Amino acid sequence: MMVRVARLARIQHVMVKYALEELFLENTAAHNLRHLFLLSPTRWMNRETRALPRGKRIRLALEELGPVFVKLGQVLSTRRDLLPDDIGDELTFLQDNVKPFGSELARAEIERALNEKVDVLFKSFDDQPIASASVAQVHGAVMHDGSEVVVKVLRPGISETIRRDVSLMYLLADMAAKVLRDGKRLRPREVVAEYDKTIHDELDLVAEATNAVVLRNNFKDSDTLYIPEIYWDYTRSSVMVQERISGIPIRDVAAMEALGMDMKKLAEHGVEIFYTQVFDHNFFHADMHPGNIFVSREHPEHPQYIAVDFGIVGSLTDEDQRYMGENLLAFFQRDYRRVAQLHIDSGWVPRDTRVSELEAGVRAVCEPIFEKPLAEISLGDVLLQLFNIARRFDMEVQPQLVLLQKTLLNIEGLGRQLYPDLDLWATGKPFLKRWVVQRNNPQTILRRFVDQAPHLLKAMPELPMMVHDYIDLQNKVLREELAVGGGKHPARGARKNQSEHAGKGLRYSITGAAILLSAALLASASVLGGSDTLPWWIPVTALLGASFLIAGLRRH
Repeated sequence: MMVRVARLARIQHVMVKYALEELFLENTAAHNLRHLFLLSPTRWMNRETRALPRGKRIRLALEELGPVFVKLGQVLSTRRDLLPDDIGDELTFLQDNVKPFGSELARAEIERALNEKVDVLFKSFDDQPIASASVAQVHGAVMHDGSEVVVKVLRPGISETIRRDVSLMYLLADMAAKVLRDGKRLRPREVVAEYDKTIHDELDLVAEATNAVVLRNNFKDSDTLYIPEIYWDYTRSSVMVQERISGIPIRDVAAMEALGMDMKKLAEHGVEIFYTQVFDHNFFHADMHPGNIFVSREHPEHPQYIAVDFGIVGSLTDEDQRYMGENLLAFFQRDYRRVAQLHIDSGWVPRDTRVSELEAGVRAVCEPIFEKPLAEISLGDVLLQLFNIARRFDMEVQPQLVLLQKTLLNIEGLGRQLYPDLDLWATGKPFLKRWVVQRNNPQTILRRFVDQAPHLLKAMPELPMMVHDYIDLQNKVLREELAVGGGKHPARGARKNQSEHAGKGLRYSITGAAILLSAALLASASVLGGSDTLPWWIPVTALLGASFLIAGLRRH
């Protein structure tokens, strides 16, 4: 308890040092609480820091509060749908600078996790860490067969530190939700929960190793991205051993140019890797900042990326993936009505949103963007503007979409740094067109249908009873209405005829849908059975079902 109180006091001291009490309490129901800090020595001893721009004050405060709060700031920097631009831009500069812990602690944790002495496990072990971050640090080592590896070790006591600080974050988030003017829209508790999940995912190195293996398998034969091998016999939840890579840090443009690297192709490969991960594999590296990306020295004429650090990955639901792909393609084609309709169909905005109003909002923001030369247009900014528009229509931003936006912004920033004239649209549009065509070809549709076939077959026996119950209910309501009015009112007679007509239409529609479903299941069975051609009666059955369905829909 005393530790928690002391930590709260430390947070209060840092908030006053950077005038965050003024920033957070201004124009809120609790604005009078600011007066409690007027006599604080911290306030009068730090006038210079209190006068800094608000974004810089927030960034410096998070850095001073330590690595757990820095991680929170890094997560917040991706929530551009929630933050003003000046704060969001400043948070992107947050640095995870943490002093390394002693090599004796690293050795002790490795020996505890692997149940063997370090000198027995490895031919040699470098006590000087290669890198140190808030959650873990990395040491170099050599296996007994001569293979060079890196050993990632969790920071001692990090789980308890995270648990303590995250519990305080929830407390502060609940307070913010009550006193901030935009507390409901900002959803601070949800933001902290998202961060809580993210940082706890990084505490399990077995999960990170699994992510690495999935990515490695996805790009097994790729000449554009290399994923280091994982040594599973030496990997536990707190220790991970993987192949040591030798590449040029992505920031070292001068070294790549000295090798004669094709920078245009390198930048384009980065964009292609993004689209491949998101739309082909539906599993993407969501922490692709410059510190995690290297470039192979081999084949500078056809550059290959090397990625590390797989603690944060993302994937989309099948529907989100489809809507995101079609949204981007609609943007490429400047089809704003399609963009608006997709937002409504996907449930990203409420169903009662007027398509024309959302279309007008999208058009108002995007047309000025498209007036620029294509090479100057930021796809990440387009996605950000998309979130900002949808926010006005009560859009609930999904965490997986935020990860996608963060990844896209990282890839785009790197691509433009490597090759300023990179045209993301020229690279992305053909890929998305090909993806949409492939997704909607008959073979893909049939495969999806076959995947759903067991669920459809399970529901089919219940279909006749559901139809019977529905028609019985309709007839019961109609009889009650006629009984109340004596059945003589002309409007009620018309309603009776209309109801009977709709009932027939419904029966036709359901009958047609059932016949079509049966034909599709028979076609699936035929294809899976290895038949090259369908029996003639299956298309005839499908045609009969379609006729019933169309007739029913017209009556309905």
